Amino acid sequence: MTYSQTVTKDNEDRTSATDECGHVLVVDDNRLNRLKLAKGLEQQGHTVQLAENGREALEMLRCEAFDLLLLDILMPEVDGFEVLRQIKNDNGLRDIPVIVISALEEMDSVVKCIEMGADDHIPKPFDPVLLHARIRASLGKKRLRERERAAEEALRKAAEQAQANLSRYFSPNLAKQLADDPDSLDLRGQRRNVTFVFTDIANFTPLVELLEPATILSMLNEYLDGMTRIVFRHGGTVDKIVGDAVYAMFGAPLEQPDHATHGVDCAMEMDAFCQDFQQRQSAVGVSWGITRIGVHSGPAIVGNFGGEMFFNYTAYGDAINTTARLESVNKHLGTRICVSASVVEQISDFKGRPVGTLVLKGKSEEIKVFEPLSAELAEAPATVAYRDAFAQLEAGESSASQTFAAVMGQYGEDSLATFHLKRLLAGEGGISIRFSEK
Repeated sequence: MTYSQTVTKDNEDRTSATDECGHVLVVDDNRLNRLKLAKGLEQQGHTVQLAENGREALEMLRCEAFDLLLLDILMPEVDGFEVLRQIKNDNGLRDIPVIVISALEEMDSVVKCIEMGADDHIPKPFDPVLLHARIRASLGKKRLRERERAAEEALRKAAEQAQANLSRYFSPNLAKQLADDPDSLDLRGQRRNVTFVFTDIANFTPLVELLEPATILSMLNEYLDGMTRIVFRHGGTVDKIVGDAVYAMFGAPLEQPDHATHGVDCAMEMDAFCQDFQQRQSAVGVSWGITRIGVHSGPAIVGNFGGEMFFNYTAYGDAINTTARLESVNKHLGTRICVSASVVEQISDFKGRPVGTLVLKGKSEEIKVFEPLSAELAEAPATVAYRDAFAQLEAGESSASQTFAAVMGQYGEDSLATFHLKRLLAGEGGISIRFSEK
């Protein structure tokens, strides 16, 4: 019975012609064995290359891609052991399946080859049916490994793309965590207690009208890049960027027990960055406005409010509107950052000074508001004197106006002290202040 007569196609077991057939390298120093193997393999649809020794085989393996290697052990120049050793030490070749073809009396050598990484063994004289089955099995395993690697690569690329998409909104660490564990991102909508940080540049629109498009684009991109990096550095999420305004939130999409602390720390670093940025623009003749910042904590519904076609992870609730009002009230107070009591109450070591109990534009309820300060400035004599004046204002003492005036006379310009002194001189009193304008 010839090799070609004994090999049949089994349609039930076969997955595809491509999976059954491959590019095979036959390595044997016996010319008759090489030709016999080649004829049978070609009749089954394989493409076959022949090598008469190990040296020639290694050269061919490094020049073209093979799906399977049929390897004799005992050969001149370079034997099968050395071929196998070099293949398994080469990252580009080590995954090629190797079937060792040897005589039965060479069983010790076969065991050695298996230990070195050979996939299978066929004894000489080889049985065509057995050889065909083992070739199919080896090629099937190779195809399976290739599909698994392709699937892993596709998953890796999908994860990288997911992380890139998420990085538009979330800090790099958070984006990676969400990409690695997508189930942790609940897009269906959750009610969360979140800290919001909103920013806006004063008099930015007139500046846009004055500068060349390329100039304002470059400057604004540099500014926004710095601001978003600060948000990410503190573990926040960029809700959106509207013109020059940055809307950030802390405590979503993942729980963040100390979200209030992160929000205030972020606002303080933003303020430092913005002052430096403003000074650098002023040095080149650009009148860049101050950045006003509002920080507030409150309940909100967070999730993907963009439908199926657009990813828009954002928040809805009254807390968002309050944060925006806190940002804008800075222009009336002369401050750069306003933080609500709902934030301050969550921070045991908050550093700052009281602003007043405000009824913001469009609101009916009062909220206590504070100005955050650095640890050094919070304990400075000027701040201590301000707190004393504020306490007199809160108590309704008539000496409050004189104390605020003394603060300004002794320590220089203080916008918040000036604001309260003007109120007192206009006949207003107390710390409850209602604003009718944004």
